[in-house]
Amino acid sequence: MTTALYLPEENIDMIAATSVLQQQAADIRTRTINWASYMQSQMISQEDYQAISTLDKSRAAYLTQNSTQVVKTLLNLVSHLSKDSTIQYILVLLDDLLQEDRSRVDLFHETSAKLKQCVWGPFLNLLNRQDGFIVNMSSRILAKFACWGHESMPKSDLNFYLQFLKDQLATSSTAYLQEMAQLAKRAQTIIVHSHGQHGKDHHGNQYSPSVAMLQQRHDLANESYREVGTSSDQQLDGKCVIPHNEYIQSVARCLQMMLRVDEYRFAFVNVDGISTLIRILSTRVNFQVQYQLIFCLWVLTFNPLLAAKMNKFSVIPILADILSDCAKEKVTRIILAVFRNLIEKPEDSSVAKDHCIAMVQCKVLKQLSILEQRRFDDEDITADVEYLSEKLQNSVQDLSSFDEYATEVRSGRLEWSPVHKSAKFWRENAQRLNEKNYELLRILVHLLETSKDAVILSVACFDIGEYVRHYPRGKHVLEQLGGKQIVMQHLGHEDPNVRYEALLAVQKLMVHNWEYLGKQLEKENENQKQGAAPIAGKA
Repeated sequence: MTTALYLPEENIDMIAATSVLQQQAADIRTRTINWASYMQSQMISQEDYQAISTLDKSRAAYLTQNSTQVVKTLLNLVSHLSKDSTIQYILVLLDDLLQEDRSRVDLFHETSAKLKQCVWGPFLNLLNRQDGFIVNMSSRILAKFACWGHESMPKSDLNFYLQFLKDQLATSSTAYLQEMAQLAKRAQTIIVHSHGQHGKDHHGNQYSPSVAMLQQRHDLANESYREVGTSSDQQLDGKCVIPHNEYIQSVARCLQMMLRVDEYRFAFVNVDGISTLIRILSTRVNFQVQYQLIFCLWVLTFNPLLAAKMNKFSVIPILADILSDCAKEKVTRIILAVFRNLIEKPEDSSVAKDHCIAMVQCKVLKQLSILEQRRFDDEDITADVEYLSEKLQNSVQDLSSFDEYATEVRSGRLEWSPVHKSAKFWRENAQRLNEKNYELLRILVHLLETSKDAVILSVACFDIGEYVRHYPRGKHVLEQLGGKQIVMQHLGHEDPNVRYEALLAVQKLMVHNWEYLGKQLEKENENQKQGAAPIAGKA
C-alpha cells in the first residue's frame, strides 16, 4: 500500500495555478470526436465504440454501471490510436474522471489487473510523443495513478518517470540561455540604433545593458519565467516568457504530488533530483514555480534521513537568498517551513545544530528580525518566525569561532569575516582542519579549483597559507591533496587581490620548513643549557 504523507490542504496551498495545460484542456473539452468513423475504418471495436460514445453523453451514470468496460476501452484507445487531437481528448476525459473522484484510481488498478493489462505502460509510452500537451497530460495522469491509489508505481517505471520529470526541468536550461542570448542581442541592437555609439540615455547619463548576469549564471538556468533587466516586447508582468518551457508549472505540480509519498522521495534523490531543484531555484524563477519547487524540498524534509542530508546540496544558502528577496507571502511561508523542518526533523542533534549555524551564517537571523516587524494573516508564519528566532539565537550563544568558521567554509561562501584574520584563531585551530579526513582543507582546495569569485579565491589562499604556517606538517598534507599546485596556478590570476594572496600563501609554503627547523634548534640550545638531553628535530 502506498505510504503517503497526508498533509492538510489548507496548510500546503497546492491549488494548481492557471497554466498552459489547463487552458488547452478547456479548449479540448469542447471538441467533438467522430467515433463512428474510427469504428467504420476498423480502428476501434464495436464494443469500444459503444462505450466511448455513451461515456461522452452520460459520463457518471455509465461509469457506475460499466466501470470495467470503461477502463478497458480507455486503455485500448490510448494504446492503439495515434492521432494527436484524439489522444488529447481521451487524456482530458480520463483526467477529468480521476479529478472528479480519486477512488477511480483504484478502479483502474483493479480492473487492469483483472484484464492482465498494465496501467502504467500506455501512459509511459506517451511521454515520448512530440506533442507537449500529450506528454504533460500523460505525466499528470501517471502522478495521480501513483499517488491517489493503494498501488505504488513499480520501481523500474518509477525511476524512468522521476528521471523524466527531472529532465523536463533540466532541459529548460538550454532553452532559457538561447532565449536570453537572443533578447540580449536584440537589446544591444536597439541600444546601438537608438543612441549611437555614445551609450547615453536621453538625460545624458552613461549606461550599459545588463547582460553580464547571463554569463554569471550560464549553468544555472532551468525555467520558463525569469525576471530580466532588459526591455523587450516579450515581457509579461515583469517576467520574460520562454515558450520552450510553457509546461513548467505542470511538471512541478507532478513533482509536488509524487514527493508527498515517502517511498518515492529516495528514488528522486537517487536520480540527483535535489541538485536539479537547487540549480533551478538559483536562477530566480517566477514566484509560482519558486513556490512549487520549494514545496518539493519541504515535503522531502519530512523524512529525517533526507532532512539531515539536505544542506549538503546548499539548500540553506539558496533559500536564504530567496527569503531576502521574496515579496510573496506564500514563498516566505514555505521557506520558513523548510527551515523549521531542517531543525526539527533530523534525529541527530548535532545535524540540527549545524543547520542552525548555517542559517546564522547566511544572515537568516536578520531576515527573521525584519519579518517580526510585519503582520501576517497566516499564523503559521508568525509561529515559524518565533521558533526559528529562538533556535538561532540559542545557537549563536553556543557558537565557537571554529564552528562559525567551519560553517562558512562548508557553505562555500567565503568572505573576509574577522575569524580569518585572527592570529589567535589560527594558533588554536589550524590543526582542526585535519578533522574528518581533512574535510575543511579539501573544501578550501576544491574552492580554489572551481570558484570564479575573486573574494572566495583570495580568502581560500589566505586560509591555506595560515594553515601551513601554524601546522608543522601542513605543507606535506597540502601537497598530498594537490593543493600546492592549485595555489601556485593563481599567481597569474587576473584579479590583483587573488594574485597577492596566492603569493603570500606560496611564500608561507616555501619558508615553513625553515621556520620549523629554526624553532627546533632554539629548543635544543635551551635544553643543552639546562643540562637536558637534546631533542632531535625533523625538518
